[in-house]
Amino acid sequence: MINLKFNVNGKNVEITVDDSLRLLDILRDELGLTGTKEGCAIGECGACTVIMNGEAVNSCMILAEQVQNAKVETVENLEKNEVLSKLQDAFLDNGAIQCGFCTPGMLMSAKALLNKNPTPSEEEIKIALEGNLCRCTGYIPILNSVKDAVEKIRK
Repeated sequence: MINLKFNVNGKNVEITVDDSLRLLDILRDELGLTGTKEGCAIGECGACTVIMNGEAVNSCMILAEQVQNAKVETVENLEKNEVLSKLQDAFLDNGAIQCGFCTPGMLMSAKALLNKNPTPSEEEIKIALEGNLCRCTGYIPILNSVKDAVEKIRK
């Protein structure tokens, strides 16, 4: 067992968990933040992407002890007061969501990029999203969504 202290979506958390758990398990099973999805469980699909200490990470690859004193942001933090973020709106407006399974990871990878670079080039967007797989929409609507979000954020 391990006692963890970390911040999730702006809230300090102190929790005791089995030290074999992954960040993904802690978020979903211990904290009830089920927006983060488990896809492949080996860090290949990106469905479980969250932002940890400013970096997009696959939460299925982060062990409990690595979360100590970390700052974690999940997809649940994008919406504020029941209002979707501009990034989420752009995904809806551009038809970038079909089954929705990859969407949380795509959103968090894009958010991590936009946090660091609010005006990325198309190539930078592609690089930021390259660790996320989608089986439904194809990547053009997703790419267009991030580019649209950049324009919405500028305004």
